[in-house]
Amino acid sequence: MIRRTARQVGLAILVISALCATQLALAQTPAPANAEKTYKLLPGLDKQLIDTTADPCVDFFQYACGNFSKLYPIPSDRSGFGTGAMIAEHTQTELHTMLEKAASGGAGRSANEQKIGDYYAACLDTDAINRDGLKPLQPELDRIEALDSKDKLPELLAHFQLINVAAFFNFGEQQDFKDARKQIAVLDQGGLGLPERDYYFRTGEAAEKTRQQYVQHITNTLKLMGESESQAAKDAQEIMQLETALAKVSMDITSQRDPHNVYHMMPLSEVATLAPGMAWARFLTDSGAPPVTEVNITNPDFFKGLNTLLASTDMATIKTYLRWQLVNSVPSEALPKAFDDERFDFYGHKLRGQPEQRVRWKRCVQATDGALGEALGQVYVAQEFPPSSKQATLQMVKDIETAMDQDIDTLDWMSQTTKVRAKEKLRAVADKIGYPDHWRDYSKLTIARDDAFGNMVRAVTFENQRQLAKIGTPVDRGEWGITPATVDAYYNPSMNDINFPAGILQPPLYDMNASDALNYGHIGGVVGHELTHGFDDEGRQFDGNGNLSDWWTAEDAKKFEEKADCEVKEYGSFTAVDDVKVNGKLTLGENTADNGGLQLAYIAFLSDAKRKNIDVNQKQDGYTPLQQFFLGHGQSWCGATRPEQLRLQVQTDPHSPRQFRVDGVVRNMPQFGEAFGCKVGQPMMPANSCRVW
Repeated sequence: MIRRTARQVGLAILVISALCATQLALAQTPAPANAEKTYKLLPGLDKQLIDTTADPCVDFFQYACGNFSKLYPIPSDRSGFGTGAMIAEHTQTELHTMLEKAASGGAGRSANEQKIGDYYAACLDTDAINRDGLKPLQPELDRIEALDSKDKLPELLAHFQLINVAAFFNFGEQQDFKDARKQIAVLDQGGLGLPERDYYFRTGEAAEKTRQQYVQHITNTLKLMGESESQAAKDAQEIMQLETALAKVSMDITSQRDPHNVYHMMPLSEVATLAPGMAWARFLTDSGAPPVTEVNITNPDFFKGLNTLLASTDMATIKTYLRWQLVNSVPSEALPKAFDDERFDFYGHKLRGQPEQRVRWKRCVQATDGALGEALGQVYVAQEFPPSSKQATLQMVKDIETAMDQDIDTLDWMSQTTKVRAKEKLRAVADKIGYPDHWRDYSKLTIARDDAFGNMVRAVTFENQRQLAKIGTPVDRGEWGITPATVDAYYNPSMNDINFPAGILQPPLYDMNASDALNYGHIGGVVGHELTHGFDDEGRQFDGNGNLSDWWTAEDAKKFEEKADCEVKEYGSFTAVDDVKVNGKLTLGENTADNGGLQLAYIAFLSDAKRKNIDVNQKQDGYTPLQQFFLGHGQSWCGATRPEQLRLQVQTDPHSPRQFRVDGVVRNMPQFGEAFGCKVGQPMMPANSCRVW
């Protein structure tokens, strides 16, 4: 897809698995011994994971999950591993079987089966990919070489955006924050090779080492492209200087969470005045976007700075930077082995701590799901997602929405005026379960069995053109932002909807054979999390129609901020790795959703138990239903993360590390302490706790 950040499309995503968001490299080394291990889905409560030597009142995460990593150590092809990753591995194995069948050919294949089968088969054909070398990339390299004037940059950059090369900036579409019925064009900052702008400026030995390794990675890549050692080293330094200049005018990741900071509608004439060095009208025309009269400039200061930077940078450096951006943007499963290995060494091994690359078939399954997600999704849900799972999940969603409706009435800090508006928004939330009502049409996308690079280019171009074509048209509120097989869920404030794909509705998160208490603690907490996102520090700024609109009284808004600040300080005191603490401001939305979500799931569970005459204090299989509820929540997050990945996560991810998504929540729920007989003052039952929702 055209590169859009979560804030641009309004996604507040709960990442359940330990999957890396970017599978950056595809080495051809022999598969590590544990990479082919098949994982069974865990039950709703797995007593083997419980560390009975730990005190749940001191460290509940250790108690609920202390034996997980002994039984399931982090595989050498992952930077972290946990409950969600096991579900993802299981799902990936199922998709693998489906794709192998589709790739085997035969006259009985449907059009979609042909596409997913041939895309997958081409990705697996490493002999052809290595034999072709950089030949498939040569036409794009020739475009850069032919660039003899900055005046020709708009056309080249427009083409590059279509093939997912976000050199200098990002271009795409989004819902209008102020009128959620409309799709608009958006220009956003971009053009960096490191994960986030502060990577270019952080002080300290670890940060400096990462920058040195990055420059060496650029050098190594340019050498593979044919440059001499000395020229590659010189060019790498120039690229780093240019990217650092871009980073200086970029907005930091925490500031980007505020939708007001990234919404600046401008007529094209004003955009031309803001950055006159770029012929924006020509850029828009060549992008293939429908005619537009205005654009959202997410960060005007960035484009002012970009204008100055382009004017002061010589053509040779610009072309060198474009070559780097091009090769670094191509998915490594479409590149020869040497490039594949080099990219993994930096982004996978050095940056994330992953010892070995994943086996080829796993990367090709993921690549196929990324390119043809709804075509593969149709096959997946037909085989793996029964209607009963959809109905059971929908009922739980309704129960938790009812719980929030009731809970709003109990808030002593919110005025009646704001409560009315909050309930209006709550009742307008759309619930999407399993898969879209209408499947995407891939009939105009050509996939060839012998053309991995071409398939990738055609697939991303097809998707980007599909997105751009939405500009100026009414919003399709039935559209999904992730594929049906994804082990994930999200809330979209512009859509005001919560989305639970089939992939996440599997044990242990949703287990048909588990008790109600466990299911409410597991998937119920996830449902509550996504619902609470509509009312966190970011989501609360959007109304029930999805518009950026202040529906709070000034006094209520102030009280909300005071309560949220408690969580900022609380989570900001947690140490993630070495001397690096959790960023309380960056993670505020997710922490609020974690805390509020489990509160809602708890209220809904009590109502469900009352309907069914369940004694929540009567032990069943060693634990009361209340204890099972919290154990379900705790075991949703079992696992471990490598220190390199933890450092990366804390600096770039709005989600807190897994142990704080357990302990940070239960310590704010006195109900937990009561269920496990904790004493006030113990770590999991402090005298003063935080609660927003």
